Amino acid sequence: MSRDRPGDTMETTTGPMSSMFARLIRLGAVLLALLTAACASGGATPRPFPMPRSGPEPASPPANHETAPVDLAAAAYALVGTALEFRGVPYRNGGSSPEGFDCSGFTQYVFAQHGLILPREVRDQFGVGKSVRIDELRPGDLIFFTTTAPGASHVAIAVGGNAFVHAPSSTGVVRVERLSSRYWSARFVGVRRLSAN
Repeated sequence: MSRDRPGDTMETTTGPMSSMFARLIRLGAVLLALLTAACASGGATPRPFPMPRSGPEPASPPANHETAPVDLAAAAYALVGTALEFRGVPYRNGGSSPEGFDCSGFTQYVFAQHGLILPREVRDQFGVGKSVRIDELRPGDLIFFTTTAPGASHVAIAVGGNAFVHAPSSTGVVRVERLSSRYWSARFVGVRRLSAN
């Protein structure tokens, strides 16, 4: 039987190392969920939209949209997880809540759940953050397409593996699609990433 002697101490994991460990655990869980969702998404029927979260609605973005860019590296996978929770929510023109989204209302709402403020309109979201080459695409990046008007007129959130989640049209629901599809690759405009100054 061993006894603690005076002067013996037990190390605890607190501070930066435990915080990093906790983040790695959460990141692993989100990656596992993404892989599971990606494997299950082929030909799946949309599931009913989730119930709205309890608690206060996110604050509306400021009218001037002059927000400082934010580093998404730590929050990207959590943001993608939130976005994927809304698969199956119906498209609603002008919608920006779990009752129905349009494309920019969807991205604005998802980012707001993580304290990240985006402007409401696609063309304004296209001016946020920095431009990123398509071969540098990462989860959490905003992907822009031209669909109804010249220039950026549709926005989606990259989820990894050449896939994105978005609120596609007046006849659709929030869903995951491939950037490599003929339709979307022909309409690709650019990628924007929110980043630290």
